Amino acid sequence: MTTPARDELFQGGPLRTAPDSALIVASPGDVGLQRRAALAPAEGELLVEPDLVGLCGTDLEIIDGLIDPAYIRYPLALGHEWTGIVAGDSPLAGRRVVVEGIIGCGHCARCSAGETNLCETYDEIGFTRDGAAAGQIAVPARLAHPLDPAVRAEDAVLTEPSAVVYRGLTRAGVTPGCRALVIGDGTIALLVVALLGLWSPAETVVLGRRAGQAALAAAAGATRFVTQPAGLAGFDLVVEAAGVAEATATALAAARRGGTALLLGLPPHGQTVALAPDDLVNNDLTILGSFGYTSRAWRDVVTLLNAGQFRPGFLVTHRYPLADWEQAITSLRGAQSPRGKVLLEVR
Repeated sequence: MTTPARDELFQGGPLRTAPDSALIVASPGDVGLQRRAALAPAEGELLVEPDLVGLCGTDLEIIDGLIDPAYIRYPLALGHEWTGIVAGDSPLAGRRVVVEGIIGCGHCARCSAGETNLCETYDEIGFTRDGAAAGQIAVPARLAHPLDPAVRAEDAVLTEPSAVVYRGLTRAGVTPGCRALVIGDGTIALLVVALLGLWSPAETVVLGRRAGQAALAAAAGATRFVTQPAGLAGFDLVVEAAGVAEATATALAAARRGGTALLLGLPPHGQTVALAPDDLVNNDLTILGSFGYTSRAWRDVVTLLNAGQFRPGFLVTHRYPLADWEQAITSLRGAQSPRGKVLLEVR
């Protein structure tokens, strides 16, 4: 896998320490650093000191108040993509971990079926409980996954979005030699391209909006990058990862008869798109929505990371100290391409 030169992509400032600070969204539009007292983990919890936190478009929607109210609780510390080091006297103390953010109850019908992403009681780090953009976070010990010492923090921090993508792809039944179209050029779309490589597709085309993202798409394994949908048709699998409603129609039009459209993007709550039901029937299309990730998908991504078979850290292009969170948000909203993952360095 060839990546763009690091000095062409890397932006950000020097690491600064903020051991008692957290990036809090008190309510939509009201965000800032706040000091808070040291945490005391409850029984069954681990105390973890985050060092890298990824930001994504969903964090912008949290800040802007665009998330479905059923899936958010304010005030809230940001940070659902992260990695850190276990603190305290746990047997895992000093180990790097990644922690499942979706906290299933473990006993409802959906959890019992392995569909932990559909737990009857929705609870998720960075959404209904504080995230990891803070000096400390207390997490359920059962959801913490230790990483091999050889795994870089830059790879580990992308576990959460990678698990989202991996779960969607396995559900879509990807097959070797398939023709795939990925709509979008952000982190999720680029992770789709990278993970599709595990199935050795014959072709992976990226339909993006920003020509400057072409180098990152190529580094992820794309065979072609285009900015216009003209002529895109007959794909076995189309993955909508742009997070805009109109991209759904593009995805359906590009799939072959009998093909599959996988919807991973998450447009703002309430947006709709017009569909032609007769086309869906006549073309025998399979449309899959995929929410979050399951515990199994998370474990599978951790296995790939620990085996050195998946190294998504090449997508990191911007890094900022936690104290410079405003610059990080500005970059997330509209930094010049190439722009991959934007990180906050917590310590």
